[in-house]
Amino acid sequence: MNAPLPLPALDAIRAHEAEMVAIRHEIHANPELAYQEHATSDLVAERLQRWGWEVHRGLGGTGVVGTLRAGTSNRRIGLRADMDALPIAETSGKPWASKVFGKMHACGHDGHTAMLLSAARHLAATRNFDGIVHAVFQPAEEGLAGALKMLEDGFLELFPCDAMFGMHNMPGVPEGQFMAVPGFAMASGDTCIITVKGTGGHGAIPQTAVDPVLAGASIVMALQSIVSRNVPPLHTGIITVGAFLAGDAPNVIPGTAELRLTVRAMQPEVRDLLEKRIAEVAQAQAISYGATAEVNYIRRYPVLNNTPEHTEFCKQLVRDWLGEAGLVAKAEAVTASEDFAFFLERVPGCFINIGNGIGSEGGCMVHNAAYDFNDRVLSTGATYWVKLAERWLAPQP
Repeated sequence: MNAPLPLPALDAIRAHEAEMVAIRHEIHANPELAYQEHATSDLVAERLQRWGWEVHRGLGGTGVVGTLRAGTSNRRIGLRADMDALPIAETSGKPWASKVFGKMHACGHDGHTAMLLSAARHLAATRNFDGIVHAVFQPAEEGLAGALKMLEDGFLELFPCDAMFGMHNMPGVPEGQFMAVPGFAMASGDTCIITVKGTGGHGAIPQTAVDPVLAGASIVMALQSIVSRNVPPLHTGIITVGAFLAGDAPNVIPGTAELRLTVRAMQPEVRDLLEKRIAEVAQAQAISYGATAEVNYIRRYPVLNNTPEHTEFCKQLVRDWLGEAGLVAKAEAVTASEDFAFFLERVPGCFINIGNGIGSEGGCMVHNAAYDFNDRVLSTGATYWVKLAERWLAPQP
């Protein structure tokens, strides 16, 4: 059986592909969780310095920002990759699988880092642009808002950007194909903890107790009416009760119960509505059973809003390079969340996806113990970064 043809990439990037794959495998085998990416940031900083980038460390704790200047323009662009792993025990069986039990790169951040490093090496060698490129290697994307932490630590004051761009791999999309959605492209991601308080008692004498399990069960059911009856039918809202914790004995009515929710929306106004209605519904249901409900709604990641003109710029870049076949036709928004949204609240830009492959070629979905980044797309993703930087910062007459 013949080996598949290489995916499109610049020859100069393909020439150092083996080194970049090795870097990816090294990062994958040594995963580090949010704000613990010390070895990864050491590796990134060392390579950037070796290739001639100015390196700044410490934003967001373990973040690394490389700066490269060429020409005389003061136009500035930010390219971002994330570095953190997930608390999952890997089962991929790959030779480069995680050496740290309970931690793995189950979302491809090892590949994202390697793609941007590959592009950084090429940009430093060629300097075929006029302006300033900031290569942003961010910690703690997985739920702990490393992007926000970098912003709070002064990222944009130290490294102003006229535009920022991000990229993520996407299993289920043909390898090397790109997907970009203008406007609201990824959902907000919030957490809600509902504590239902009743009165504990003997399970055989329920009339002397106020059962928080019964009240909690009613809350679970009632929450599902919010999206169907309050959110406009053509908008998106998701309320998922991922955990229901109460008691530990079959003959005891506990005093409290706890519901843990994830809440998603594709529009900021729907996000506001869900927060309001969850509190109202939970408290009303609890009261109807003689209990009370405390609602702790935690806003985590905002809706990711791709600037339409920047998204069209990225799509046209892919068209000119790969033709229409290089883009996912009729690309749709994704209900997962991404903290690159914090950057896009402050700076215009676009977050794009690159296909990790379909079926066996692309492996399973992210956040799965068997997942692995597809090395075949590494040079293609790096080439995208190079072409984007060179076109955005092309010399002006």
